[in-house]
Amino acid sequence: MEANTDLKWVVLYVQRWLTAPIQRADGTLARRDRGTPQGSAISPLLANLFLHYAFDRWMVREFPGLPFERYCDDIVVHCVSEKQTRYLEKRIAARLGEVGLRLHPDKTKVVYCPQDGRDDPFGTTSFAFLGYTFRKRTARGREGVRNGFLPAASNDAMKKMSRAVHGWRLHRWTTLALDQLAAWVNQIVRGWLNYYGRFYRTALLPLIRRINAYILRWARKKYKRLGSFKRAKAWWTAVTRRAPGLFAHWRWTVAF
Repeated sequence: MEANTDLKWVVLYVQRWLTAPIQRADGTLARRDRGTPQGSAISPLLANLFLHYAFDRWMVREFPGLPFERYCDDIVVHCVSEKQTRYLEKRIAARLGEVGLRLHPDKTKVVYCPQDGRDDPFGTTSFAFLGYTFRKRTARGREGVRNGFLPAASNDAMKKMSRAVHGWRLHRWTTLALDQLAAWVNQIVRGWLNYYGRFYRTALLPLIRRINAYILRWARKKYKRLGSFKRAKAWWTAVTRRAPGLFAHWRWTVAF
């Protein structure tokens, strides 16, 4: 930290954070001699600083031709062959050992990236990174339909978003006007679309349809005249045509 800032108060607070004792369930305090508290605000910052010197600069120095991405302690390194990958795995494990770290045995994987023209058999052919799952997918591009190794929102991310939508209980918010409901939903859904919709956005369509179904259910509870599905569908068609941008996700689909 002292190598990256000349602000003494920043260094002081980091030192205090590192030496703060742990409070146990019974209220007693215990001294710590290593690491930072799990979930603390300072942990990601210190991890980034440490790995910048311990890993990033080492990779650039030792393997300048290999691209890699790192977010905190999640790292993806791109190799051109299995032989190179196995060698690099040993080198990285040794390097981390030098600085007091080790590779997680369950999370460290060698992944083969299949796509058109490259379909050799291999055990692991997908991986998750930053909420995306990377695997072989069919996509349409300028050259037509092809199979590539592409990212899309991961199953875990989809489950978390689905649980969040279910927990909203939108159909109970009948005291709100439609534009108020849209303002509340948009502040969350717009973030999902901007992040998870950057790649393979069709993976989000089932979630969007589910949100639309909840909105329609809200309308049928709020407006008694929409009790029949035929009337509710007519109302839905009229609203989505009159205000196609009311809900952020309607620019993707208004289906339910």
